[in-house]
Amino acid sequence: MSTLLYSLGRWSYRHPWRVLIAWLLVLGIAGGGAMLNKGTDNSFSIPGTESQAGLEQLSRTFPQVSGTNAQFIAAVPDGSDIETYKPQIEATIAELEKLDGVLAVTDPFGETVDGLIADDGSAAIVQLQFDGQATDVPQQTKDDLTSITADLRTELPDGSDVLLGGDLFAVSIPAISITEGVGLLIALLVLIVTFRSFVVAGLPLLTAILGVGISMAAIFIATLFTSISSTTPLLALMLGLAVGIDYSLFIVSRHQDQVRAGADPEESAAQATGTAGSAVVFAGITVLIALIGLGFAGVPFLTTMGIAASGAVLIGMCLAITMTPALLGFVKGKVAGRPPRKPRPRSRTFSARWVRLVTRHPVITTVAVVVGLGVVAIPSGSLALALPNAGVLPHSSEARQSYDLVAEKFGPGFNGPLIVTGTIVTSTDPLGLMEDLADEIRDLPGVKAVPLATPNMTADTGIVQVIPTTAPDDPVTADLVRELRSHHDEWKDTYGIDVSVTGFTAVAIDISDKLGAALLPFGVFVVGLSFILLMIVFRSIWVPLKATVGYLLSVLAAFGVVSAVFEWGWLADALHVAKVGPVISFMPIVLMGVLFGLAMDYEVFLVSRMREDFVHATRFRRADRAIAIASVRSGFSASARVVTAAALIMFAVFVAFVPEGDSSIKPIALGLAVGIAVDAFLIRMTLTPAIMALLGDKAWWFPRWLDRLLPHFDIEGEAVVREKELEQWPSPDSTAVIAAQDLAVRDEDAELYSGVSFQVEADDTLLVSGAGDRAVLLTIAGRLAPTDGIVKVLGRLLPARGSWVRSNVGVALLADAADPLRALRTAFSGGTRLVVIDGLDALSAAAREQAAATIRDAGLRAARAGHSLTLAASGGQYPAAVADVLLRADRSRPVTVELASVRSTREVIA
Repeated sequence: MSTLLYSLGRWSYRHPWRVLIAWLLVLGIAGGGAMLNKGTDNSFSIPGTESQAGLEQLSRTFPQVSGTNAQFIAAVPDGSDIETYKPQIEATIAELEKLDGVLAVTDPFGETVDGLIADDGSAAIVQLQFDGQATDVPQQTKDDLTSITADLRTELPDGSDVLLGGDLFAVSIPAISITEGVGLLIALLVLIVTFRSFVVAGLPLLTAILGVGISMAAIFIATLFTSISSTTPLLALMLGLAVGIDYSLFIVSRHQDQVRAGADPEESAAQATGTAGSAVVFAGITVLIALIGLGFAGVPFLTTMGIAASGAVLIGMCLAITMTPALLGFVKGKVAGRPPRKPRPRSRTFSARWVRLVTRHPVITTVAVVVGLGVVAIPSGSLALALPNAGVLPHSSEARQSYDLVAEKFGPGFNGPLIVTGTIVTSTDPLGLMEDLADEIRDLPGVKAVPLATPNMTADTGIVQVIPTTAPDDPVTADLVRELRSHHDEWKDTYGIDVSVTGFTAVAIDISDKLGAALLPFGVFVVGLSFILLMIVFRSIWVPLKATVGYLLSVLAAFGVVSAVFEWGWLADALHVAKVGPVISFMPIVLMGVLFGLAMDYEVFLVSRMREDFVHATRFRRADRAIAIASVRSGFSASARVVTAAALIMFAVFVAFVPEGDSSIKPIALGLAVGIAVDAFLIRMTLTPAIMALLGDKAWWFPRWLDRLLPHFDIEGEAVVREKELEQWPSPDSTAVIAAQDLAVRDEDAELYSGVSFQVEADDTLLVSGAGDRAVLLTIAGRLAPTDGIVKVLGRLLPARGSWVRSNVGVALLADAADPLRALRTAFSGGTRLVVIDGLDALSAAAREQAAATIRDAGLRAARAGHSLTLAASGGQYPAAVADVLLRADRSRPVTVELASVRSTREVIA
């Protein structure tokens, strides 16, 4: 990965205009497609639940009550009677019935209608039923509805209210406000301070804005094919900005440090992309996995939200590793910026003093952080979840005013009616049946009124409208839904009706319950994933365990602050929280997924540098506690600046969505802002060095069997660093096609070979004999990774460039081939400059003659094409026979290597 990114970074640096134009074309095409979008959808559904099944049944048998609804409340001043204005209200109802998409309008004064006039006679509710979901209602219908109700308001006495509400107006469309721009301004200021250059500071911001533009356009294109909630683009915008800036920041920061140290700008850009870019790719992949893992909940709109957000992160990651080096190619040497007036030794910086304090008193630090975060997490125990309704809209919203007035005049339950429905096709008295069922429901605790109980026109489906005593997002309302469902079997035996409880409120409760049930398995998935990924990166047991516990502390602290603000009301007015109460149902699962990926960023950038210093310090010395602590301090001091800048930027971006943000995104943004601050500054930069100091050199203990089992991920670009160190090896003027020094391959039982050294020039032939000959050839061909030593093939260092070598080196394993001569000819196809051959000794005498002719012809073709052909062959059981074939193929006397291995490697398979 690191070597691939190194090459990509160099190419992007050299061709900045191509990269820029390519991304601008992508933006233009995506922007053009986005103009055809169908708009976002604020309807929530969850297949497989009783409430959703009930709605689907009603859409077939009772469409008048299956679609979205709206209502308006007409309230007159105290002392007046709403019945006085019955003619005006009925005239308004007649106009409403003519609107496009209106299926039915409930007259509160109707003989069969009960409960839609306030007990004191000062208000009445008029309910409207529409065809389809809220997004299906034409805007013209909404405008006409607003105009008609406004006309009614003029006909009522002074001091009267006519306010629109209901499901049609319950959810607001999120919009970007000026505060998000303030967040970007803060990010820019942090970048200027970090880089000490206005030009360089703008590079990460430009990259992030371009990525957000592409991802937003892609999301709106996706509305042509699937339903996307209005919260999705805003979440993707928030994450795209945060990770886009941070990922580019990591690469630019590494590049600037290298240029200031005297590195060539082009080489530095390539190295920064290969090293810091590797960590960016790893961090981005963890965020992608966590966001896609939102599908654990089994809720379609949440799965779509996770995919859209992960797409924004993926685009930001791709831009970071391509556009960032391209922009560096535009500024070239100017990236160094203005150097500090008085450069201070790293040991005298604030970060160095801080880490010395933390590691000098690790027990006190650990206890203080854990206890402190435990206290902050206490409010999380009272965190309640619900889907948003009009009650969480700003007080300036008419739908919120209607919600509050309905609750005042009729009770909070009128804002969230339930529908009990079922098939009554076998009943001989459908009207009596529905009235009997309504009487049963009236007697249940938590029921305020049953204003409607009726069969449909064909008398095969009946509905009972139930008004709870509590608000839609009150836990008592959820208890009523469960109580109604608990009588399913009883009412089926008594009345022969298979009832289900549905309606917008019931759907919201079912979604909240399902999300709550998915939280634990998703948490196990995220925690388990983080533990495994960190083991792969750091080759340690204790470091991943410490990181995982720290992540959980960050999550609980974030939940605690969100609960304190939105449930307990602390600082609610200062943060413009419209209503204290339950937060949006998917906040916990989204916060856990996003915070997981971002927390891994800081863990990787801090701890990987500590590990790097520890490995270098113990290369020629035995590891001990003093070396381990010194590595923690030096690694922390080297990486604290960029992690601090990254955390401040993310905090600024997230917190900017809180004061004026949408009611759905506000708790998520606050939770992420708190989580980032806690995780970066308390967990990673305080708790981590303290625990690492407590563990000492034991922090890097890792079982050998687990080390062999888990794959290796070059997170810090060690392959790039090693490749640069060995760039002039074996000598500056070497023309060797293959060069090896002290090459070895070992496994858990023994070594396949060891101590192998040789150089093979162009047109030469290498002949390897001995028990490990096949293993040597497979190493040269990039099929078997060396465990020790140095080997270059066609100028590429293995194993870092293994994929390139595998694509450019021909391999002929004749003993395993059904047609050995055909396999040999295939290996020489494509104009390859190097071919390895195993199994020549196993051929018959006639086949050896044909093999010699094939090799000779390949050499002649290569000469005519103007390039050389180098061979590497195994001696097998009959090295003399193989040498004879090579000589008859007009190959010069081969370079020979005799192996002495403890075991045969004939079983090694490519």
